[in-house]
Amino acid sequence: MRTAVAVAGTVLMGGVVGQGGTASAEPGPAAAVGTVEEQRLEQAAPQEILRRSGFDGVAGDFAAALGGTRSYAQAQRVVSREGTALWRRAVDRVQGRGPAGGDLSRDDDRPLYWARLGMTREVRTWEAEFALSEDQRSELLAQLDRTSRGQADLTWPTAHHEGRILLTGFDPFTLDRDIRISNPSGASALALDGTVVQTPHGPARIETAVFPVRWADFAEGVVERALRPHLPKLDLFTTVSQGRIGRFDIERTNGAWRGGFGDNDNASSTGTVPVTDPASQPQWTSSTLPYKEIVAAGTGRFPVFDHTEVTEIPAGGTAPVVRPDGPTAGSRARAGGGGDYLSNEIAYRATLLRDRLGLHDTLPGGHVHTPVLQFGADNANPATGTVTDPDFVRNRLDIVAQVRAVVTVAAGEALKGPTDRRERR
Repeated sequence: MRTAVAVAGTVLMGGVVGQGGTASAEPGPAAAVGTVEEQRLEQAAPQEILRRSGFDGVAGDFAAALGGTRSYAQAQRVVSREGTALWRRAVDRVQGRGPAGGDLSRDDDRPLYWARLGMTREVRTWEAEFALSEDQRSELLAQLDRTSRGQADLTWPTAHHEGRILLTGFDPFTLDRDIRISNPSGASALALDGTVVQTPHGPARIETAVFPVRWADFAEGVVERALRPHLPKLDLFTTVSQGRIGRFDIERTNGAWRGGFGDNDNASSTGTVPVTDPASQPQWTSSTLPYKEIVAAGTGRFPVFDHTEVTEIPAGGTAPVVRPDGPTAGSRARAGGGGDYLSNEIAYRATLLRDRLGLHDTLPGGHVHTPVLQFGADNANPATGTVTDPDFVRNRLDIVAQVRAVVTVAAGEALKGPTDRRERR
């Protein structure tokens, strides 16, 4: 993200990551409250994206279902059902199943993002007809977030011969700079969820999830809760986010530092990445993806780099130093290869969890930065531009296709070795 901010703010995601009674389908006066993210919903571009994808009725239908509940348990079931349905609907739309719902291209990740915010706003402003504590409301919001992001939908078939891959993406972000923004990592997650890639060493199934661009959620352990049950059963994982202009990067090193860039709620956080057991927390973690093979393979239109640069405070030093070949012994992190924003942090958290589970030497995993998703040259001005254009769609489709190709190369390397782990599953 550090790089992206330096280049017109573009190391994009992660680059550069009451209940019950009378809820109305129509947003009332209270709907203007909500979070910073939710308040952006009323702008013209989000409304157009929802309308042109057929997702403009999601929040109202959800409000009606929520309003028909008469207990917290009923509300929990509605939230879980409707959150899961939103995720499945978004995946199906991107993968060409069911009606498109409008003329917005199917590969678009933004309908999911904006429809989810409409749903969270309904929960946040809902006046239930039964007693609902703020803790219960918070849990409903968390449940909606998990289910509508695919985090509760990570399942693989039991076939021993099929490899298991987990890929994560991010929401759009830097929306105050350009409300039209899409995130190709989120689009990749929707396009690849539940798909199977063929490698020289057998098929592998990809399951995906999307994460928020909010510091607080990461501090509360959203990444670890989602990934911990699955990492020991995987053959490969990769976190993905939007990074630099015109290139893919396989990030070699992740740093334990937050740089403070504002998140989607315009909140900032600076300091050491907060994790459990900080006494044993390393300053750096490393990728175990097969970066040499990925870089050497012809995966698509964009060049792919083995990115090794970090920023550190050397042992005994006080000032940050850029190191092109990775950190030196005893140094303190100030930016990993992926910067100091949430893309670096999800990579750090996922690889630290891998290591704490004793999987460093057996589970390939790390971070992939995609190119920045750009609008066409004549549509670059957010003040006058449209929400989509042919170049924008082509760029996103090309990035998603290359993410699939990168993952396929990595999966082939991951499945090349002994099959003992797959046989034990």
